[in-house]
Amino acid sequence: MNIAAIGEPKRISELKQVLSLGQSNVQVLENTNNILESNFDVIFDLNFDDHLDRIDAYKNLNSETILCLSAIKIQLENTIPKSLWKQTIGINALPTFLNRNSLEYCSVENINLDKLVPLGWQHFYKVESRVGMISARVICMIINEAFFTLQEGTANRQDIDKGMKLGTAYAFGPFEWCEKIGIKNVYEVLDAMGNDTKDDRYKICSLLKTEYLKA
Repeated sequence: MNIAAIGEPKRISELKQVLSLGQSNVQVLENTNNILESNFDVIFDLNFDDHLDRIDAYKNLNSETILCLSAIKIQLENTIPKSLWKQTIGINALPTFLNRNSLEYCSVENINLDKLVPLGWQHFYKVESRVGMISARVICMIINEAFFTLQEGTANRQDIDKGMKLGTAYAFGPFEWCEKIGIKNVYEVLDAMGNDTKDDRYKICSLLKTEYLKA
């Protein structure tokens, strides 16, 4: 299978860890230049929602190509043209969310995922095409609440992380998770959810915003 991957090294590395085909079967691309010259079976654009202009390069893809776009900060159907709906899925490609036994995805139309089944994920969970999907929405909200707790002086970072891991059996505490995901991504996901929903629940903690601006 001919696979292409575009994105930061951290996300590329995580994708390679989960793909059972091995690293030699993944062609890493720096950009979408000349992407139509190779007949890829699957294209993973792991930071598409930060580079929406790339959509122009995909408009004339082979109709058999499955296009997997990072779609945490966008709503898929508002971003890609109708001509790509039958071959495109949005995925949660934030750091720490790719190398799991399940792939969270959304699509505008029903997509045949047969080409993705052999790649290493055991389960595929379709969710509604909304900003943040589900797992990123939940984790970023937890991180935001942890910043509020820290800002109020209720507990320090280490105690908050320890309490969440012991109390909920999470793999990481909120601040550990924030560091792994990247505060830029956390802030921008929360900001996108706020703009999408106009819901006060997604109000970003001022301490989180301050650290984002300093990053």
